[in-house]
Amino acid sequence: MKLNIINILMTFLNISKETNEEKRKIRFDIHHTKNKVLAEEKQEMANAVFQKIELFPEFKTAKTILIYWSMKDELPTRSIITKWCQEKQIVLPSIDKKNLLLKVYDINTKMVQRSLGIWEPDLNETYKGKVDLAIVPGVAFDLQKNRLGRGKGYYDRFFKRNKTYKIGVGFDFQLLNSVPISWYDKPMDKIVTPSNIIE
Repeated sequence: MKLNIINILMTFLNISKETNEEKRKIRFDIHHTKNKVLAEEKQEMANAVFQKIELFPEFKTAKTILIYWSMKDELPTRSIITKWCQEKQIVLPSIDKKNLLLKVYDINTKMVQRSLGIWEPDLNETYKGKVDLAIVPGVAFDLQKNRLGRGKGYYDRFFKRNKTYKIGVGFDFQLLNSVPISWYDKPMDKIVTPSNIIE
């Protein structure tokens, strides 16, 4: 009995190791592909993605939207945030140790760069209310709506505690047939790239 338990644990550890190695390889490959995309091309692709999202009933009815303030290698979000921040409540992620917190953004909000190079509102107060829709970045997504993030688990832990409709967004090359997942990875409800909608 003890030997069986040890064998099961060893198998689990080996699978976890293989999964982590697969994740590292995908992150490496996607990173290099992103570096080849010009800023103008990124913005054109972002426009194509958010034009689709604006037509979704989940977006139209949402009062509070969680969206990310894009980093250099992510699908740009400044335009969509500026466009909607006076009609809908926009909340942005803030990193506090191992937790993802939310801060309200409006057109006059001062932004500061903090943990992991992420820009966030320069506010002490955090938002603890309901989020109707989350627009989520990722390193890669797949046809089963799984998401591969940067490996810190902030969004996964947040979505474990907070139930909301989740749309993963990225470039076309970030949509793969399948991505390796772990037990704690939270799938999206929908994936949107410039050329694809996975529901």
